[in-house]
Amino acid sequence: MKLPPLRAIQCFESVARLNSFSKAAESLNVTQSAVSHQVRTLEEYLGEALFYRQGRTLSLTDIGARYFTEVNQSLTTLSNTSQAIRHDKPGHIRLALYSSVAVNWLIPRLENFREQHPEIELTLNMVTDQDDYNEQCSDCFITVNPPKRNVVSKLLFAEKLFPVCGQKLWAEIKDQPLPEALWQHPILSVKYSDKSEGTANDWLKWCKAGGFELPSEVKINQFSHVLLAAQAARYNLGITLTDNYMMLEQTHQQNLVKIPMHELLTGDSFYFFYNDLKSNQPDIIKLSRWLESQCL
Repeated sequence: MKLPPLRAIQCFESVARLNSFSKAAESLNVTQSAVSHQVRTLEEYLGEALFYRQGRTLSLTDIGARYFTEVNQSLTTLSNTSQAIRHDKPGHIRLALYSSVAVNWLIPRLENFREQHPEIELTLNMVTDQDDYNEQCSDCFITVNPPKRNVVSKLLFAEKLFPVCGQKLWAEIKDQPLPEALWQHPILSVKYSDKSEGTANDWLKWCKAGGFELPSEVKINQFSHVLLAAQAARYNLGITLTDNYMMLEQTHQQNLVKIPMHELLTGDSFYFFYNDLKSNQPDIIKLSRWLESQCL
């Protein structure tokens, strides 16, 4: 059996998946020149160009795209099979999840997980995009869009939005009629994706669910991430809509107050999932059961 240069294969797969030589180098913990050298080695071995390179623009050739599909599938199969063979060996689990869920929901609860399962070392890999979820960097995942096939998927919780503010601001509005009191202060809006339409789309949907309109004269401050808006609210810079997983039981320690008004179901639900080849791994099962217990 004559195999292509395997290190070059790994570098090619990372570049093609991340669409960047620099990101591939960072993920592989090597220099960008080393990655470039390995990709050139593979192209020389195959006798075909795998990428179009035009200045800063990078794209796969037709042959490169076809080769990436086969390579990615092969590496995934190899990874899954290897992990399945290792399922009787306890120790280390890599969990990938969104940064906001990690920082505000999971990490504050991890002491309890370690008390219950001191034999398991849990490593967190925080990701920002669905494309970042791949089984070469993590063993299991928390996401709103689990794959439909070949996975075990567990529902954790449905996402809800409700208004919150800092303690000082709450003291000013708590005895005033709602929602009118809200509009006297800036509202902190989060644009959850580039596809969101217009300004304060989150607040418009929340108001509609409550049966009233967002006043046109209200002051709106826009944020790119729920973590930023929540932090601004903690410091009394305005009122924001936050996710239910952002609020811990000890809300007073975070200086956030949940305003007693209606909640908006966004339609998103968070799931814990892993490849079904790992369904017999004791550590994965323990983590799954613990996560579900935290959502009761």
